Amino acid sequence: MPLPININDLLSGHVVEWDRLEFKEGWNPEETIHTICAFANDFHNWGGGYLIIGIEEKDGKLVLPPKGLSQAEADKALKKLFELGHQIQPSYRPICEPETYQGKLILVVWVFGGELRPYKAPVSLGKKNKEWAHYVRINASTIRAKGEIERELVGQANRIPFDDRQNTAATLTDLQPALVEQYLGDIGSGLTGELANLGIEALGRRMQIVRGPEEAPRPLNVGLMFFSNEPSKWFPQTQIDIVILPQGAGGDQIFEKTFSGPLANMLRSALDYLKNQVVTRYTEKQAEQAVAPHFYNVPYVAIEEAVVNAIYHRSYEEREPVEIRITPDELTILSFPGPDRSVDMEQLRQGKAVARRYRNRRIGEYLNELELSEGRCTGIPKILDAMAENGSEAPAFETDEDRTAFLVRLPIRQAPVVSDQPESRQDQVGTKSAPSQAPSRHQDGVLRKLLKAKNLREFFRDLRRSDRTKLKHQDRHQVGTKSAPSRRQVDALYKCLEAKSLLEIMRDSGYSDRTKFRLQVIHPLLRRGYLAMTIPDKPTSRNQKYQTTQAGIDVIHKIDGPLK
Repeated sequence: MPLPININDLLSGHVVEWDRLEFKEGWNPEETIHTICAFANDFHNWGGGYLIIGIEEKDGKLVLPPKGLSQAEADKALKKLFELGHQIQPSYRPICEPETYQGKLILVVWVFGGELRPYKAPVSLGKKNKEWAHYVRINASTIRAKGEIERELVGQANRIPFDDRQNTAATLTDLQPALVEQYLGDIGSGLTGELANLGIEALGRRMQIVRGPEEAPRPLNVGLMFFSNEPSKWFPQTQIDIVILPQGAGGDQIFEKTFSGPLANMLRSALDYLKNQVVTRYTEKQAEQAVAPHFYNVPYVAIEEAVVNAIYHRSYEEREPVEIRITPDELTILSFPGPDRSVDMEQLRQGKAVARRYRNRRIGEYLNELELSEGRCTGIPKILDAMAENGSEAPAFETDEDRTAFLVRLPIRQAPVVSDQPESRQDQVGTKSAPSQAPSRHQDGVLRKLLKAKNLREFFRDLRRSDRTKLKHQDRHQVGTKSAPSRRQVDALYKCLEAKSLLEIMRDSGYSDRTKFRLQVIHPLLRRGYLAMTIPDKPTSRNQKYQTTQAGIDVIHKIDGPLK
């Protein structure tokens, strides 16, 4: 049966990190059992690794064409691998497959991070051996764990990454075969088209998104995130909220859009929306230049990297969405929690972070295979380079002392200023070929729609839609309209004229459901700038309180009249 990844992609070093590959020219059972033990211990939460037997490596490069194995050697190795799995403590069985590469037979041993780690292997396969030891991978080498490394490995025994755990609340029927086949087709896997022959359980075990005994198999969290229609059923707030504030945080207008669903689909849809609706290209005309230079309000590459990083590194145990907020001055991406404590923030801001611990290694693998992420600490450097190349101000990366959240700020580069130099006669203001004055905001919006439209029918349809939006905002100060607070939210603003904790506000308002109250009352007021935290740098602080801002007081004035 084929591996869940194409053999050419595996050996290219682009999809699977080189540290997760080990090559052996020939069959050596003692070295093999140590390597299997090390990958199974998954010390760095890399997701295990691959042992390739039949290809030699020298100085970090493959010796090609490969020497390969004879059929007899491969058969002997496959049989012995089964025996070696029982000699590891506790017992462990990797997935082994013979493959043909450049005309030679090789053996690929896929070793995923084990659920019963830490594992021990015999130091020697001799009959007199009575010593077992832990083995781990450090960089690209298999070593015996000793001292501090062994103590840390043992301490990790009960810390299986959340995305790699079995979900006992779900069943295999929650995995959608169509999504699985779509993914396998996208990455060019040899398993494409095998669903009809294998069934979802066998295919899921091959892909390591299903584990458990045969009588009670369960999907892993990562499988539900990518291959179920509603991941939020198990991981609440698995979504991306985009909030656009055309007039800034204190303005009356607010436009919101939420993206949810399978992780890859959600991410692509949100990125497409940002690319088509937010990113704007400007041309800066300069004298005596045949080709006018152009720039963007915010480069798409920077947005893409920041959003992918947020989805990759957020915690799916916390009930907080990834929020993208766009104001006239900046685009921000907020996710929870912040970077792992092993990451030096000053190095991160300079694009030099070298952390090797990832919160969601399995999620990273899928994003990597879909070419949405590289997983090599390249996200921040790409953001820095894209912003500099665009001529934008430098981005900012912020977190608090407790690493409770991570905020990426991408400054908006403003539209070019119209030149004061005299123009040609036919372009002068007041002639028949030009308007008598600069276009109004409404005229400018109409012109933009006309330029974007594929045809006049689409143009007029979008224009009618914008007219409907305008009508909605004419009553924007009435309670309950889309751009104004609800009555419950206005009442909360009254109660927070003096700073109060969440429990105090709920008690005064007669609410008992904290999550619902946060989502329906507190968060919308915070997003609109009507309410502020007294400790903004520590959103989850036990001493956190909320107070109505001047913008919130202004809203009360507009709705209920001046405060008495």
